Amino acid sequence: MIPLPAPGARLIDAATGETLTGARLDAALDAVVRALDPIPPGAVVCVLPNELRPVLRYLGVLRAQRPAVVWGAGIGAGSVRDLVDRFAPAAVLGLDALAAPGVAGPAGTGSAAGPPPGYRMVEPAGLGPSWVRRGGPEVPPHDQLGLLLGTSGSTGRPRLVRLSTAGVLANTRSIGTALGIGPDDVAVTTLPLFYSYGLSVLHSHLLAGATVVLDRRGVLDQGFWQDVDRYDVTSLAGVPHTYELLVRKPWSPERHPTVRVLSAAGGRLCTELVTRFSTAMAAHGGRLYVMYGQTEAGPRICVLPPEQLPAKIGSVGPPLPGTRLSIEPDPAGLGDPGSGEVLVHGPGVMLGYAETAEDLGRGDDLGGTLRTGDTGRLDDDGYLWLSGRLGRIGKAFGVRVNLDAVEHLVAEIVPAAAVPAGDRIQIFCEEADRERLAAVVSTVTGRLGLHRLGVLATAIDRLPRRPNGKIDYRSLVE
Repeated sequence: MIPLPAPGARLIDAATGETLTGARLDAALDAVVRALDPIPPGAVVCVLPNELRPVLRYLGVLRAQRPAVVWGAGIGAGSVRDLVDRFAPAAVLGLDALAAPGVAGPAGTGSAAGPPPGYRMVEPAGLGPSWVRRGGPEVPPHDQLGLLLGTSGSTGRPRLVRLSTAGVLANTRSIGTALGIGPDDVAVTTLPLFYSYGLSVLHSHLLAGATVVLDRRGVLDQGFWQDVDRYDVTSLAGVPHTYELLVRKPWSPERHPTVRVLSAAGGRLCTELVTRFSTAMAAHGGRLYVMYGQTEAGPRICVLPPEQLPAKIGSVGPPLPGTRLSIEPDPAGLGDPGSGEVLVHGPGVMLGYAETAEDLGRGDDLGGTLRTGDTGRLDDDGYLWLSGRLGRIGKAFGVRVNLDAVEHLVAEIVPAAAVPAGDRIQIFCEEADRERLAAVVSTVTGRLGLHRLGVLATAIDRLPRRPNGKIDYRSLVE
């Protein structure tokens, strides 16, 4: 069992001010465990917005030693039905979150209203409206399985990352050690909890006996900063786009003096932003932690100690305690000397992927070693310096996107090529006018659920091609 929350930990719902700690928090989680008892064995889907009741349900599932499948409320009921079809969970909790205003869900009309075949709609005390399977799973989940997450927010029909209970606990403890999280810390949810980085913030602070403020608003909302001051928030976590928004706001630490720690992951934070925020935080006795991770690694891999800035700027730091890195050189001899694919070795590495319900019964497929698909090198101090990706994958504000899928989506609009551009996706479009460029951005962001600022479309006379007729992506990147 993952021992969350530790004694002294607090959960605060910023919207209502409701606070749970100690005996009241334990009682709330025990009520969820009791409500789960009559439900057939198997994994439990937890639709998890940044709200108190859904978080209590999720933590109760962990306490009941059920594998938890964490899913986002904004993704919609259709994707939850697909999840049920593919993985046959014992139950789906949080249907009331799917029915929130502006989100298609069970409270709406049409096929989303009723339970899928083989399920019934019930509303046990403490669980809210739920779909519950009528019988047990054909293949019971493996006894090591503790948590299942979508692949780094991948678009389309994501595989699930199978994480062991022991691996999640080991990674959570290592994060707490690397960031120095203690009982006096207060984190606020700046990221979705179904995103592995956001969930790791919840885990690491509750395990340390600290406080987590559950906030639905973003960093550009004035009400969010009122909550930061009201609850004496000490740490903020963000992806690179978060820090771009803070520059736009603009934000400075003296306006919110309780904030002592900033952390950044989910993509490369550019040198300018690292310098800006590390300098600003240091001037007020605070710290900026630059991190690197993957959902498949549990999810954090490296943390750059703040005292190593600016000397190690551009690096993501050494691996977490208990984790080891190695570099597998490119057999073709391409890339910088000493660079190659980054391999992660440690207890946080996933058991493997799941495509179907049968995969939930699998054991450890990887043996504690993850091929990340990222390329980089280790310096003499064991610090990792990333250089790129092996495959055709880009990120839009931390959401991993298949670039070939992007091109397929826009092929009917205009000939195009998609390449990664930092924390955005850059699409070069042949002979496209302004109207077509707008259609490209609208199509990609709408179909893949990406932020509109995470996709850039640019007109180009002709896409560069190699002698074999294929697009020359390297010249586009350059």
